[in-house]
Amino acid sequence: MSKPRGTGLSWKDRQERDPYVQQARREGWRSRAVYKLEQIEQKERLLKPGMVCVDLGAAPGSWSQYVTEKLKGQVRIVAVDLLPMDALPSVEFIQGDFTDDDILAAMLEALGDTRADLVISDMAPNISGNRSIDQPRSMYLAELALEFCRQVLGPGGGFVCKLFQGEGIDEFIATTRGVFKRVKVKKPKASRPGSREVYLVARNYQL
Repeated sequence: MSKPRGTGLSWKDRQERDPYVQQARREGWRSRAVYKLEQIEQKERLLKPGMVCVDLGAAPGSWSQYVTEKLKGQVRIVAVDLLPMDALPSVEFIQGDFTDDDILAAMLEALGDTRADLVISDMAPNISGNRSIDQPRSMYLAELALEFCRQVLGPGGGFVCKLFQGEGIDEFIATTRGVFKRVKVKKPKASRPGSREVYLVARNYQL
């Protein structure tokens, strides 16, 4: 069997040759991941001026950067990540582990009585390379993100969540359909072809 294309390249070499990496640098975005959200937004039109958005797994910040630039700063974003993130306009950043109860409490405190209009999650576990370990970890993060939506979204709110195709994804999509009127699964062109990564896009949250 022939080797997959690019097998001989290191991760760093693949990054350097990636057209989306190069484009992000030219256009001043913090990472290539911005194009995944942009391609979803071009089809779904989730962003509205004056909205409240929560960005889970935000660092280095390209999704928050895109939202605030797209809405010309007419947005409030609460962002969280285990890694540090440089400041952005309209973004309140909380550094810590989203799975930690204290960090969740800090996020809920930051939102206060305000209901969110949109939760976006590009969270992924640290990849071990062992699918039997990585898949349950990724589904756990997705389930936490959905539970967070139940806590903070207002009626009609939206949810964008990274998933990896594999065990548990069908059940998760079915659960999401129980609380949102419209649910789609999309693979943006900016997602690498060989990746199992897809994005769930859910709209019209029902309390």
